Amino acid sequence: MFGFFRTRSVRPSLPSRQITSDMRAPDCAAAATLPDQGQLNIPLASIGAEDLVGREKIEHGRTLARQDRWAELSGLMQAADDARDTAPDGIPIADLLAFGARSDVVLAAEHALSDGKALSDYDLLGGISELEDEMREHAGDPMITLVVALAHIDLAWAWRGTATNATLPPLHRSRCAAHFDRAAALLPKCREAAPDSPLVAATGCALLAGQRRSNIRVADEYERLITLDPRNQRHMRAMGTHLLPRWFGSYEELEVQALRTAARTQNIWGAGGYTWVQFDAIALDEEACARLDVEYFLEGLHDILDRRPDQKTVNMLSAYCATTIQSGFGLNEKADIVRAQIHEAASWLIRDHLTELHPLIWAHAANGFNNSVRISSPERFAARGQRDALRAITDLFREELRSGRNVTFTPSGLRLSEN
Repeated sequence: MFGFFRTRSVRPSLPSRQITSDMRAPDCAAAATLPDQGQLNIPLASIGAEDLVGREKIEHGRTLARQDRWAELSGLMQAADDARDTAPDGIPIADLLAFGARSDVVLAAEHALSDGKALSDYDLLGGISELEDEMREHAGDPMITLVVALAHIDLAWAWRGTATNATLPPLHRSRCAAHFDRAAALLPKCREAAPDSPLVAATGCALLAGQRRSNIRVADEYERLITLDPRNQRHMRAMGTHLLPRWFGSYEELEVQALRTAARTQNIWGAGGYTWVQFDAIALDEEACARLDVEYFLEGLHDILDRRPDQKTVNMLSAYCATTIQSGFGLNEKADIVRAQIHEAASWLIRDHLTELHPLIWAHAANGFNNSVRISSPERFAARGQRDALRAITDLFREELRSGRNVTFTPSGLRLSEN
């Protein structure tokens, strides 16, 4: 019945600075007896400004809701949705505003459900009832209705928690189902009022996790969303995950829909549509990985970079090939062959395209880009990503560094020099 991931996170700011790693560092202690080895130098990107966009939009949505400026919130969401505006990490601005508007209600409920004492003192229906009242006061406004529908989805996940189906208490199961059902009841009004809205279509996809129908057409829902917003790769990646047999699809349908998506988005992504649909699915599932058309997947990597040569994309693809795809090695012989070929792509990605390091991207890559992971310390999380990245890059340039050459990444490309 339930089996999807939720995505909601705000990334921290990190200062801009230069980092230097040499072969004598603790992470490379095996080379400590060779004092004449070269150094690895790579700039650490400043992501504070990019992170600020998402945080500001969430806070703006929260402020507008607290001040009962719902009409203003609706107008901003509508404009952002129409323009397909996104934060630097690809999250739609309309989604960020909507999350801010419902965050007080959702976060309070999540806290109460995670704390037995708080649960006994908190009215779990009070907050969502207030949101429902606002929706009735703005009858016919699809953006405000969406805020309420999304709040119900979040509350469903709060009741669902991390328990397995076998251990989920009956009350939690029924409340989870009730919130999903209420969100599903609200969505048709939004679709009727805003049929061309990517946010409406994305909400429909988010509802798939709560559906209890055996004939659900996941691909149809995602095709609608991707048609409305084909430049946002997040939609294609989510479709691939949902098409795995563990959720609502099959390996055959995953491959067919990856090929169909590539054909439908050819003018935007080239073969990249195939790569995006398979991106998370093959990292999660050994059989999906074993069945991959790896040559077409690698062609898609090239096409994605041709169209998105920015360093966030370069870091994400590099981290994926260097780190994420290695998870699961040894479980399936055919998948191992595929993983090895994709892993090799890290070499040309890093050598030919990398100019700066984005540590948070590498940290998320180590978790398979699982955005539901709780991050207790963003600083430690980023530091782990930095260590993983330096280790992977050092391994790639091991021969150059052993021969005493310095490896330096610059805005104009890679530079090798004598120590």
